[in-house]
Formats: sequence, C-alpha cells, structure tokens
Amino acid sequence: MTNGSHLRERFAASLMPTYGVPPIALTLGRGCEVYDADGRQYLDLIAGIAVSSLGHGHPALVKAVAHQAATLAHTSNLFVHEREVQLAERLIGLVGGDAKVFFTNSGTEANEAALKLVKRAAGPGRHYFVAASHGFHGRTSGALALTGKEAIREPFGPFGMDVRFVPHGDLDALADAVDEHCVAVFTEPTQGEAGVVPAPEGYLAGVRRICDDTGAAFVLDEIQSGIGRTGLWFAHQAEDVRPDVLTLAKGLGGGLPIGACVGFGRYADAFAKGDHGSTFGGNPVACAAALAVLDTIESENLLAHTAVMGDLLAEQLDTIDHPLLAGQRGSGLWRALELTAPHAAHVQEQAAVRGFLVNAVAPHAIRIAPPLVITPEQIGLFIEALPTILDAAEAAATKEQQ
Repeated sequence: MTNGSHLRERFAASLMPTYGVPPIALTLGRGCEVYDADGRQYLDLIAGIAVSSLGHGHPALVKAVAHQAATLAHTSNLFVHEREVQLAERLIGLVGGDAKVFFTNSGTEANEAALKLVKRAAGPGRHYFVAASHGFHGRTSGALALTGKEAIREPFGPFGMDVRFVPHGDLDALADAVDEHCVAVFTEPTQGEAGVVPAPEGYLAGVRRICDDTGAAFVLDEIQSGIGRTGLWFAHQAEDVRPDVLTLAKGLGGGLPIGACVGFGRYADAFAKGDHGSTFGGNPVACAAALAVLDTIESENLLAHTAVMGDLLAEQLDTIDHPLLAGQRGSGLWRALELTAPHAAHVQEQAAVRGFLVNAVAPHAIRIAPPLVITPEQIGLFIEALPTILDAAEAAATKEQQ
C-alpha cells in the first residue's frame, strides 16, 4: 500500500464522509507546486479554491505567521490587539469610503454577519431577501438560505426567512423582485461555484441603482473574487460601484482561515454592542497572515501580474482547438474551461494523472484559480498538456458509457 492510499484509508475511517475520500493526499507545497504523500509533483492550478494567493511556503507569509504565533497567538474578542486594527485599517484604505470591518474565520461566517447586519439596519416593513439562482454564499443556515443551488439547500430547509431567487445577471428580473419591503440583495460579481459565470457588463451598477431606488441593502459577496483574484483588489472596482456591505475571505489569509464583513455608510455602525461576535474572528495569527498577503501583493506588484497572466492564460486557451473544449470565461486568474460535454470529472482526473490540479466545479466546467504568483512558463506547461488531457478525458468518458 502506498503512503497516499494508507492516509486516505485513515481519512475514510476517521472523518465524516462529507467530501467522500479525496483522491490525492498532499504533504508539501512550494510556490505553485505541491507534492503528494508518495512524492509526486503537481502544478497547483486551484490554490485551495482560490485561497493560496501567494502560493505555498511564501517567505513573507511564513515569517509573519511564525513571528505572530511566537508573540501572541490568541486574545479572543475581550481584548484589542495591533494586528486586527492594522488589518481593518488596511482593508478600509483599499475599499475606500466610510467603512468598518467585522472579522470572521470563513466566507460563510462573513455572509452570516452580513445577513444579521442588514437585518439590524433594515427599516420597518422590510421582511424578505433577494439572491441569485445558482449563487453560493455558504453552508451555514443563513448563508445556505441565500444560496441558489437547490441540491445543497433544499435538504436542510426550511430556514425561517423569505428568500426570492432571480437569474444571475438579469436586471429586469431583479427590478421586478425588489421593492420597499426587501431587506437586501445578495449577489456575486461572478458566480464561482456555478462555474465561474460572470454577470453581464454593467450588472453591478444596475444592482446599485435598483437598491438605491428601493432602499434595499446591496450585499456583494467577493469571497472568491476579492484580494486580487481578478487583477483588481476587488472585482466591483471594475465598474466603479460600491456595495453597502462587502464580504471577503479565501485569498485574504493566503491559507490561514479569515473572513471579513465590511459595512459602508450607515451599515458601518448598524451593529450595537453584543449584536454579533466570534471567539476566533480577528485572531492575531490570521490577521498577521492577511497583512503579509496584502503587503506582498503590493510589493511584488501582483495585481498587474495577475492581469497579465490572466490575459496570457485566456489567449493561450483560445488557441486550443479540441472537440471537448467550447471556450473559456472569467477574468484575471479566475477562469473556467467550458466543455461541450459533462466530462469535467474526467478532465480533473486526467489532469491529475499528468501532474496538474484543477477543479471540476460543474459538469461542463473546469475551474482554474492558481496562485497569483504563477509564471508564464507554468501556464505554458498546462497549455501544452491540455489537448492530451482532453483526449484522455473523452476516452475515459467513452469507456465509462460502454
């Protein structure tokens, strides 16, 4: 039995089966490369689902985390510490405007905080929410109620709140759904878990206008798209639009668990003392990691690098002529390969066989979200291998159907 097989057996015996048993056991990461328990090397093109912004083992992140862990690892919310204040100040500087921050441990917790925040700020008579079909905001009860993926939402209802779903990117449907009784609109600039599906140009500006007209809060989930993933600090900056509440996580900590709920204007102070809390939210080590991520993105000019590498990836994908590849979509280093048949699982498997980690996010879509430090040479390796990967995926699908 290989080391990986043994570790997977132990996983199956000791962990709840919510993920099945993942096919690969990883033990080491360096930059954009990771290694499994048997020493096999892979090019990491998913980065822990858009989390490992700086890749693996980046010296700045390692130094910040080690120093903070040795200095002060935890305080709870009963005490103030420097890293939390620094990080809040940095985020406010990046988003601009009159804002305040609440720190969480994850994206779903950031959305739970946002849900409570807009409820607290809502005027009388507001009682329902609007969210997008196929959207994803998390798996805790409030965030799940706002998640427009029926397969994961319906088994755990009812949720005790009125949520109305409209098609992503359809401003006419949104305008029809939102009135003076709506508490908030929750949406994503691009639907990550639906398969990296961008909204039409001008959509966020349209959401802003509808919310302004009705008084509903505009909550923008940038859990995946934020912190440089699209080549900007935040995807909404491409449309020069500001939401009322912004939620962040994933890439913010570069691998450490941290999320943030940012409230603007009257939403900055809508919570009163005792309205919300988190024992681990704003943890010194996680905040130190996030500060290292922000510092490194700036010092290494990774926003511009991400934009250039994203364009290179898109251009090279567009040159591939293969019957299984319909095209690509997305922005920056957040892309989906659009497939002509529902063979994404086979593409993911065959990519791994050849040393590339990608994500079958939907039956017809492969998500690509590598570390922001990926190089042209590494992109070239994947592009060179992709036709063979697609051939092998088609063959595997054909064999399965026989």
